Amino acid sequence: MAYPAPFVSSAHVIEDQWIDYNGHFNMAYYNVLFDRAGDEVFDALGLGASYVKKTNCSFFTLETHVTYLRELHAGDSVKVATQFLDYDKKRIHYFVEMRHARDDWIAATSEVIIIHVDMNIRKSTPFPPDVLANITAMREAHAALPLPPQVGHKIGIPRK
Repeated sequence: MAYPAPFVSSAHVIEDQWIDYNGHFNMAYYNVLFDRAGDEVFDALGLGASYVKKTNCSFFTLETHVTYLRELHAGDSVKVATQFLDYDKKRIHYFVEMRHARDDWIAATSEVIIIHVDMNIRKSTPFPPDVLANITAMREAHAALPLPPQVGHKIGIPRK
């Protein structure tokens, strides 16, 4: 199967209740939209809700690193571009960019590692061969994309 590089989600609208007392999109809800966009990616790989229901396997997030670059406001529409960076038999390392849907500027990024889990025993387990083949195909489609500057970014206060 051929996958787009990067994989871009459908548009998502910033909801009024997600606006904080500073008048902008609250940081907690960025992850809500990253997660919703992720559902689209993982559904395309065969790891969507029907997979979870059928196999009683899912995936858990092990680590994320979010970088906030520009404010979003109620009513703004965004799309999330996903780039697979690496994978093994149980994990996927990927990067997402939240872009303003009309003007295409980057509002936020997130670097993520997930792990495949057997929900019966709540322990990690390898991806099934067909899903692993899809993950491989997506990673191959993304291999020529440049590495985003936020990947592997160390948090800290830069000293001059």
